[in-house]
Amino acid sequence: MKNLFLLAMVFSQLTTAQTFPTFGKVVRLDPAFDQVIPVHATIEVVASGFQWAEGPAWSTREGCLYFSDTKQNKIYCWHPQDGLSVFLSPSGYTGRGDYSDEPGSNGLLINARGELVACEHGDRRVTRMPLNGGGKFTLADRWEGKRFNSPNDVCEHSSGAYFFTDPPYGLADKEKDPSREIDAFGVYRVDTSGKVTQIISDLKRPNGITLSPDEKTLYVAQSDDSEPYLMAYPLQPDGSVGKGRIFYDLAPLIKQGLPRAPDGIRTDASGHVYAAGGGGFLIINPHGKLLGRLELPTATSNCTFGSDGYLYLTAEQYICRIQIQMKAR
Repeated sequence: MKNLFLLAMVFSQLTTAQTFPTFGKVVRLDPAFDQVIPVHATIEVVASGFQWAEGPAWSTREGCLYFSDTKQNKIYCWHPQDGLSVFLSPSGYTGRGDYSDEPGSNGLLINARGELVACEHGDRRVTRMPLNGGGKFTLADRWEGKRFNSPNDVCEHSSGAYFFTDPPYGLADKEKDPSREIDAFGVYRVDTSGKVTQIISDLKRPNGITLSPDEKTLYVAQSDDSEPYLMAYPLQPDGSVGKGRIFYDLAPLIKQGLPRAPDGIRTDASGHVYAAGGGGFLIINPHGKLLGRLELPTATSNCTFGSDGYLYLTAEQYICRIQIQMKAR
């Protein structure tokens, strides 16, 4: 904890000069990793002081990073020149009184229309909102008349449909919360007409979600300590999925002392999978081989690609970045 405090002090002294402190280390396990992360790249801390940073999303149009703090019920914006500001508060719970320890928004994305799409824990829905002017539009808040648990992460298909996960992490009593209306912790698809379909119902803790570059595979991270898997599902033309398979099992890493089951996941244009968990972030090739790790001394949650040549990382109270040679899918 002392080291984290000193890092925060150094960060506050250096941000005005646009020189950022480094954090953690890069672990290279395969020569192919050098084609993803440059040899001399380091992990930098660009902002800190959050309670649980999550769901980063880069806006190419705005040239900035949006991210959630699920515990503070806020969405922040970080700009490379202008620094940090609060973009939206409240971000995920608009009711009265206390709701849970993570009431705010979680997973975010900038959709094809340039809008901010958010998974909202407290309001138990997925929304879209213009970045400049206008209010929110609800994309989905129910399935078969029943309210979701707490939508967690979301990805967009080229058809305009969205896929999202619905674990219990935003509920006050998690899986035991009396307000639950759906038995399964499901994975859902909402199409352009607003129709919501449950496409996966047998995962213990679905969390991060992303598509392969060719949109033939849907990846889902399961944040369950007994089955810490990255799952891969063949995506059918009608938006349904076939039988899932384990794409990568984090259990051996966790047994080695590299903590945490997988959380947020992303893919690049070459099909590499980036997963929070296993002591930081894992970078896995399309065939399921671990190429390297971004090791951090704190819990990690998600990542996204910036159009500025960086991979942005959310890690508990920190926003980090590292140079990358790949582009988003």
